[in-house]
Amino acid sequence: MAGEALSRVPDVQIDGDGVFKYVLVRVRGAGAPAKDVVRGHGWAEYHGEGPDLFERTAEELARHGLSCECLGGGRLSHRPEERKIHVYGYSVGFGRADHAVTTEKLKAEYPDYEITWADEGY
Repeated sequence: MAGEALSRVPDVQIDGDGVFKYVLVRVRGAGAPAKDVVRGHGWAEYHGEGPDLFERTAEELARHGLSCECLGGGRLSHRPEERKIHVYGYSVGFGRADHAVTTEKLKAEYPDYEITWADEGY
């Protein structure tokens, strides 16, 4: 059952346009393998303090019997008119996410985009 719930969790949920914070989250179900997901939204003032990305993600997943941990954060610049996403920066509270992992998740979701990353910037 946990594996089924985990398989229904989208790998990527980000806003359609703009610059916003994101978190890389490892999601687990009892007895199921873990998977990493990306969440990024402009409404979030913080990565980890309310209203925040990780807190809302954890609450949503808990309703489905899943647990999670934050692997870090950063920022996304999503420019759909140019078909580009740039991953950069870090989270003060959670540290820098592995932007290479985030980039691979985004490439799978947006195969026709140019997706780049850098450790520089905030």
